[in-house]
Amino acid sequence: MRYQVIASVLAMIGSTAQAQTVDDPTRPVSRSSVGAEVSRNAVSLVSLTAPRNSLRPALRPAAAPKPETLVPAATQSGFDDWIKSFRNRALQQGITAEVFDRAFVGVQYDADVIRRDRNQSEFTKTIWDYLDSAASDARVNNGKAALRNHGALLDRIEARYGVDKDVIVAIWGLESAYGTFRGSNPVIGSLATLAYDARRSDFFEQQLVEALKILQSGDVSLTNFTGSWAGAMGHTQFIPTSYQSLAVDFDGDGKRDIWSDDPADALASTANYLSKNGWVKGAPWGVEVRIPQGFDYTLANRDILRMPSDWAKMGIVDLNGKAVPDHGSASVLLPAGAKGAAFLIFKNFDVIETYNTADAYVIGVGHLSDRITGAGPIQSEWPREDRALTFDERVEMQRLLTAQGFDTKKIDGKIGPLTINAVRAYQTSIGDIPDGYASLNILKKLR
Repeated sequence: MRYQVIASVLAMIGSTAQAQTVDDPTRPVSRSSVGAEVSRNAVSLVSLTAPRNSLRPALRPAAAPKPETLVPAATQSGFDDWIKSFRNRALQQGITAEVFDRAFVGVQYDADVIRRDRNQSEFTKTIWDYLDSAASDARVNNGKAALRNHGALLDRIEARYGVDKDVIVAIWGLESAYGTFRGSNPVIGSLATLAYDARRSDFFEQQLVEALKILQSGDVSLTNFTGSWAGAMGHTQFIPTSYQSLAVDFDGDGKRDIWSDDPADALASTANYLSKNGWVKGAPWGVEVRIPQGFDYTLANRDILRMPSDWAKMGIVDLNGKAVPDHGSASVLLPAGAKGAAFLIFKNFDVIETYNTADAYVIGVGHLSDRITGAGPIQSEWPREDRALTFDERVEMQRLLTAQGFDTKKIDGKIGPLTINAVRAYQTSIGDIPDGYASLNILKKLR
């Protein structure tokens, strides 16, 4: 389940939003089509559902259409016809005619939304470049200020939901720079444009219906009903279905207002989200560790779980040379292969992952939360001489691996567990360290 996402969602961050377990998590933002997988050495930084300044990384669409496949703005008449047909479907699902007609006054087809949807996954960074920004000095300092300025509120949220306040603040920091970039696109217009577009129409029509229900409930006015270009909303970027399932009225004013300058409802909703997905209060998301010489890198697998004391017997210890405390079973994560930082990761890693499946995002949230509470930077070096593979290069790698007998099962440009296993097998065959790291160097060797 680690790399799966729910059907009908886009190439980055998404799914339905019913309170479920971590094994079938609710997600606050749309992510990807079925089987989307996180790249090990690159993350896309222009999010489907976060505002332009968000650090939410994205997965690549299964088959990203080229920009020339955009529905041209000249098809406004077709969009108007679609709105008329959608009106009947919306009314059948409980939307009143008055709410629908008021919501769609002046709504126009927005070609820029489609352009960004098509191109959002083209901009990639390595995980170390992403983390440099996610836990920059400015973001850490602003996070400390947010923790201090909203201390009483965060203490109450932590007490009610059992979710560590620094993690809530870190998600807030990555999603909207602590509320400073919440998105200014009209939610109805953005979602209607995406629902009209054929690529993921079913998913976005569902989101649009739920958005109309939110408007109908009175939780937000039409004027304030804004979000990212793809319909994610508020301080921590919930999509409508997630809002409907997990948003809370923490301040008791009768509205679940995640759009307000007052972040109380938004931060509490995020805590509720994490709580429902199994957050373990006081436990770490992960701990940076040292890997001993001669380590069997095939054991660096999310499916291999052992207690930290057992890993310590194999030489995997914290940066001070001590066994990591037994916070629970853990797996070894090497987000940049044997040449990069290594982590023992715990259940809370999986919980953050329900918010966004990209390793870079989860590490970003976890590391930022650590920095906010006084921890230092990641100490291990990264292979900064490497660069992220392009989509075409990832496809080429999969083709070459498969052609040479290391079947990736799919040729889709997504570096997930199947491709990682193929890379490991290839590395083993040529005597390289089998860390599964899909680097440019591996591609060159395959060529």
